[in-house]
Amino acid sequence: MGSAKQQMAVSDIMNLLHKWDKGSKTIRKTILQDFIAQNYNKTGPELDAEFAQAASLFLTRLTAWLRLTYMIGTGLNELLKSLQIFLSASSGHKFLAEFLEVGGVLTVLEILGLKQAKESDKTEALHLLTCVANAGRKYKELICESYGIRATAECLAKSRSEETQECARNLLQILAQGNPNFQVQVYKGLIALLPCSSPKAQQMAAQTLRVVQPIVKTANLSLVEPLLNLLRSLHLEVQDEAIGLIKDLMGCELQEALLKGLVKLLRPAKEDVLKRPDILEDPEVPSMGSPLPVFVQQAASAKCIGVLIRDKGTLAEDLIRLRVVHHLMFAIGNVDYADSQRQAAISLEHLCRNLPIVDEQVHTAMGDSLYDLFMSSPETLYMHMTAMQADVCVSNKINILAVTEKP
Repeated sequence: MGSAKQQMAVSDIMNLLHKWDKGSKTIRKTILQDFIAQNYNKTGPELDAEFAQAASLFLTRLTAWLRLTYMIGTGLNELLKSLQIFLSASSGHKFLAEFLEVGGVLTVLEILGLKQAKESDKTEALHLLTCVANAGRKYKELICESYGIRATAECLAKSRSEETQECARNLLQILAQGNPNFQVQVYKGLIALLPCSSPKAQQMAAQTLRVVQPIVKTANLSLVEPLLNLLRSLHLEVQDEAIGLIKDLMGCELQEALLKGLVKLLRPAKEDVLKRPDILEDPEVPSMGSPLPVFVQQAASAKCIGVLIRDKGTLAEDLIRLRVVHHLMFAIGNVDYADSQRQAAISLEHLCRNLPIVDEQVHTAMGDSLYDLFMSSPETLYMHMTAMQADVCVSNKINILAVTEKP
C-alpha cells in the first residue's frame, strides 16, 4: 500500500516536472505561485517528502531558469521567493550547497545592479542573499568575495523603495557580524554611503555604523568629515542619527577631531555664507526662504554640543578648551537663522548653570539686561534680542583658559 502511494507521488512529481519543462512562461509562473502557497516555511525533509525525494530536481530547474531569465525579469519575483523557500528551509543544507554550486550568489548579486530590475525584485534578491548569509560565516565570506558589499551598498544608495533599502541595510549589518575578515570592508562601505544623495540611505548608514563601530572597535579618521556633513541635512531623522553616532564615538580616537569640527561649525566661514546654491540664484525659481546648509549645520552642531554636554558632562572642559563658549555666543548672534540662535542659547545656558567661570564670563560679555533675558528663557532669546545685542554676541572675546567645577 505504501509502495503504491509512493509510486503515485513519484508519478505526480514527474508530471509536474514535465509540465514545467514543456510549459510556457505563464504556466511556469502559475507553478511557482502554487509552490509558494503550499510550501512556505517548510523544512528541508518536508520539501523532500513533498517532492518524493526529488526536490533537488525542481531546484535545479529553478536555478537554470534564473540564470536564463534574470535580465528579462519574467516571473522573477515568484522565482526568487521559491528559491528562498529552499534556502531558508531548516535542515535543508543540501539545497543551499546546490544553489551555490551553480553560481547562484553571483546571479542574484547581478540583479541588484540591473537598472531595469523592479524594486520588488531587488527586495526579494536581498532576502535571498540574507538567507545565504544567515547560514554561517563561510557563506558571508562567499558573498563578500563576490563583491556583495559593494553591490548591496550601491543598491541601498540608489533604491527608491524604503523596503528595499531596509533589506540592504539589514544584509550589510549581517555581513559585518561574525565575519572578521570582511567587517572592516563593510564598515568602510557604510562610511562611503554617508555622502550619498538619498536621505533615507544616509540615515540607515549612520544607524548601521552605530552597530558596526563596536564590532570594528578602531574608528577610521575618514568618518569625521562625512559624519559632520550629515548635520547639514534638512531631514531631522538624518541629523538625529548623526548626533547619536557622534555621541557614541566620544571616548574613542576620533573624539578630539569631532569636537574640534563641531566647535568650528558654530562659526561658518564667510565664503560659505556668501556662496548660495545655484538654484537660489535662478530668477525663475520663486524664493522659498530655505536656510543655507551652513546655517542648518551650525544649528545642528549647537544642538549636538548641547547633547554632549548634558549626557557626557566630562566633555565640558574639552569643549571649553576649544573655545566653545566664544563660538556659541557667535551663533546666538546669528540673526540670519533663528534655530542656530535657539540651539546655541540652550547649550550655553546649560554650561552657565553648571560652571561658575562660564557663567561669570558670559554675564560680563552680555551685560545685565541681555544676560537676564538669556537665563530666564534661552529658547526664546532670539525673539527678543535687539540688533545691538546680537552684535555684542557676535563680537564677544571670551576665551576661558581654565575650568573650575561647580561646587
